[in-house]
Amino acid sequence: MSTLKKFLKKKNYVNIPLILTATDHFEINAKINSIKGRFILDTGASNTCIGMDRIEHFNLVSEESKIKAAGAGATNMETLISKKNVIDLRSWQFNKLKIVLFDLKHVNEALIAHNAEPVDGIIGADILKKSKAIIDYDNKCLYLKNKKR
Repeated sequence: MSTLKKFLKKKNYVNIPLILTATDHFEINAKINSIKGRFILDTGASNTCIGMDRIEHFNLVSEESKIKAAGAGATNMETLISKKNVIDLRSWQFNKLKIVLFDLKHVNEALIAHNAEPVDGIIGADILKKSKAIIDYDNKCLYLKNKKR
């Protein structure tokens, strides 16, 4: 019987390693607009998010948003939106990424309090749905389906 990795490779999926943090979150390395960053993989987050303090770092162009963010104990947080960004996850790429920007200070404080490193943002369900993602928890990897070429 073929392994999951071999089977998904035949189906045009790419394998991306996940790092299990001290808080039992999966962390993933990604590039936003060709700039490296560290992100939590969050299946419960509807959108990919980046901290407002990282806008310049990732060369994001932002505009006002009516969206209110909630999560990790915080609610009704003000947000900005950045459209038409490029995300690279190894050999998987998406060129029209909309990113929600909000204050991730509370998230990073919680990570630091539990001996984990702070992150630049969150990879959300928007990416997971677009890529037909499969998470292999046992082998700590994420599979994303590339578009047929």
